[in-house]
Amino acid sequence: MARLFVSIELPALVRAEMNRLQCDVPGARWAPVEQLHLTLRFIGELDGLARRDAEAALDEVEAAPFELLLAGVGHFPPRGQPRVLWVGVEPSPALLELHERICRALGRAGLPAEARNFYPHITLARLRDTPPRAVAAFVMQHNLFRAGPIPVDSFHLYSSRLGARGAVHTPETSWPLD
Repeated sequence: MARLFVSIELPALVRAEMNRLQCDVPGARWAPVEQLHLTLRFIGELDGLARRDAEAALDEVEAAPFELLLAGVGHFPPRGQPRVLWVGVEPSPALLELHERICRALGRAGLPAEARNFYPHITLARLRDTPPRAVAAFVMQHNLFRAGPIPVDSFHLYSSRLGARGAVHTPETSWPLD
């Protein structure tokens, strides 16, 4: 059974710009450039009728196209041992509205709400035993990173399968914004 999530794809040129951020950070496992995306809603493991219900609910989501700007880098969690490096997203009411519409639709399909708050970002790397000073140096070096505007005219359902080299994301279904 695959884990599912809803996301926004990033143009190849933007992914290439983010790929240039990858540098020598001890303990970093960098995301493959072709896997970089902005997750709108993690769904989890679904199959059969539950998956069809989720897809039918997403069919009902309506929103207008918009643009995103990427800005800055950071890490999760904000306190304690860092586990993730990310690229941030400029505040976007249109993005937040799309996220809310997707969450409401999935809620009507019987899926529980996510436990975590939505913090728009693109995961660059997963960290293991990375010294906090190395993370601080990365953030200082790249905190002025900017990319975009990125046209957002669709959203996508992806499946994710864990492999020996990390997760492999596969596009399943797409929905246009109009």
